[in-house]
Amino acid sequence: MKKALSIFCAAAMCTGILAGCGNTGSTAETTPAAPAESVQADSQAAETPAADAADNADNTAAGGVFKIGGTAPLTGAAAIYGNAVKNGAQIAVDEINAEGGAVQFDLKYEDDENDPEKAVSAYNALKDWGVQLSLGSVTTKPCEATSTDHFADRIFSLTPSASSTAVTEGKDNVFQMCFADPNQGTASADYISEKQLGTKIAVIYRNDDVYSSGIYEKFKAQAESNGLEIVSATTFTDASSNDFSVQLGEAKNAGADLLFLPIYYQPASLILKQASDMGYTPTVFGVDGMDGILTLEGFDTSLAEGVMLLTPFNADAEDEKTKSFVSKYKEQFGDVPNQFAADAYDCVYAYKTALENSGATADMTAEELCEKMIQSFTSMTFDGLTGEGVTWDSTGAVSKSPKGMIIENGAYVGL
Repeated sequence: MKKALSIFCAAAMCTGILAGCGNTGSTAETTPAAPAESVQADSQAAETPAADAADNADNTAAGGVFKIGGTAPLTGAAAIYGNAVKNGAQIAVDEINAEGGAVQFDLKYEDDENDPEKAVSAYNALKDWGVQLSLGSVTTKPCEATSTDHFADRIFSLTPSASSTAVTEGKDNVFQMCFADPNQGTASADYISEKQLGTKIAVIYRNDDVYSSGIYEKFKAQAESNGLEIVSATTFTDASSNDFSVQLGEAKNAGADLLFLPIYYQPASLILKQASDMGYTPTVFGVDGMDGILTLEGFDTSLAEGVMLLTPFNADAEDEKTKSFVSKYKEQFGDVPNQFAADAYDCVYAYKTALENSGATADMTAEELCEKMIQSFTSMTFDGLTGEGVTWDSTGAVSKSPKGMIIENGAYVGL
């Protein structure tokens, strides 16, 4: 279990949508004490001469500011993920810039609407802007598309949330902050087995989504190895994600006392509602894609009472770093941050650590920075909101331990 958890890289809760998921615009130069709005992706922000200088083809930056950016679904069905990532990154940038140290950031996000083709266009807009360090794309399919371009252009990418192995495979400069999909399945099976959470397991997964199907395949293999009995395994597609009566009926008739949902929170919310309506109350265990269900508009959070999941971040944790982040997030954006926001926050601080360790300067080209980041990330240890002692291997996969969470009284509580 320890080994499975240590390699288990989450939501996240992000591939297909997300199991997934642009606006183009200019930006103002960021100074060490710049307010938040000066680094937001804003199509109406005015460019300065220094920013113009940073738009050179060699991707150099003006002054001592590193240009960092990514693509995200800022609009559309997956916007909850994209905006969480953007907001989390923004808080980190504001904190770092306020310190006035040698490493300063200018942040820009482009809207990709959870569409791979639009993500590529958004990525090209960031290149035109002069991006030097990338936060990749938020959701998996767009990130699979843009990671290919990152590799070809030698622009280092650290995605907070795109979790499929296809994002990093064969690309030495594309790294993940989140748990990888296959390892979520393995770790979930181990956790359910070790905690003896259920004896007969039903699975409902989305078979046209690499995030969901990838987790399921690993879960199935590990469940069999652990002696767990899967009594029902049913599927759905994006086009059939409104009615789960057949899947739930089969699970109930098979006597399943645990329902494993390797899916995102939108269909999960419908499954919970429909299961309640039919009087079916199994233990429910989800993955990082479940994170966000408590803030889903119109969802009765009492339906999620007792739902368990593995996630790298708990907004209710009592350590000072988490409390400070959650407080700032609530104050600025009016919501409780999810794991995606925390992963993005960690991405920015991981970049800061890597830049400081490598002695990189903002006048370096993206390609020069890329080589330094590869060396730094594969040799450093990082402590963040989503894990302590975090490391990366040469494949770009992260190693950190997930946390078991249960929803009680409308909040996540550590198991």
